[in-house]
Amino acid sequence: MQADSIVIEAVGLTRSHESDGIVVRSLDRVSMTVRRGEIVGVMGPSGSGKTTLLHLLGGLDRPDEGAVWLAGVDWATLSGNERARFRRRACGYVFQGQALLPQATAAENVEVPPLLAGMRPDERRGLVAQELERVGLAAQAAQLPDQLSGGEQQRVAIARALVMRPAVVLADEPTGSLDSANSEAVTRLLVEAAHEHGAAVVLVTHDPLVASVAARIIRLESGRVAEDGPAEGESA
Repeated sequence: MQADSIVIEAVGLTRSHESDGIVVRSLDRVSMTVRRGEIVGVMGPSGSGKTTLLHLLGGLDRPDEGAVWLAGVDWATLSGNERARFRRRACGYVFQGQALLPQATAAENVEVPPLLAGMRPDERRGLVAQELERVGLAAQAAQLPDQLSGGEQQRVAIARALVMRPAVVLADEPTGSLDSANSEAVTRLLVEAAHEHGAAVVLVTHDPLVASVAARIIRLESGRVAEDGPAEGESA
């Protein structure tokens, strides 16, 4: 791939936090790139910095040192409101806990990003219907989250993350609470996002089977990159 296909570029990311009066480095000079249509798995033991890295890539947190460019934009150049607007347009997030609005239907949850983007109601409804159909939940559009199974809730969360066709999809243990069948379905949807509209996908997971869909694996240990290379079965 050419250099202009790079969607995420992180250089020298360092992030520290204080615990019991001791400063601990969550990330220590981490650098990485992710290209258009590429799936990168991030693995490592608990506390190795995986979620911290995801938050920095998506502009949810700021590094103590280093920089992140996302779709050619340096997060450090954006103000608070600008960061929020850019994040809504460029990033889709999928988390283990779904973070669905409990009193909103599946369709209303998926509608949140286009609503915040100021899209016309007819456009929003069309996009939402299309996305729910794609994740196999057209018949559940009017149901509330507590009327859905865990796998269905996660598919709603993925539909919400992908409805605006973001350049970047950031997934933090998206299958951690799901059974194997639902894990496979959720993982397949993330692969489709990369292949169908060229999203750069960063997938934090502890599950080797989920990670097997990645082209590359980045392994973190104690906040540092211990390994960055092709996933098993991928050519160098």
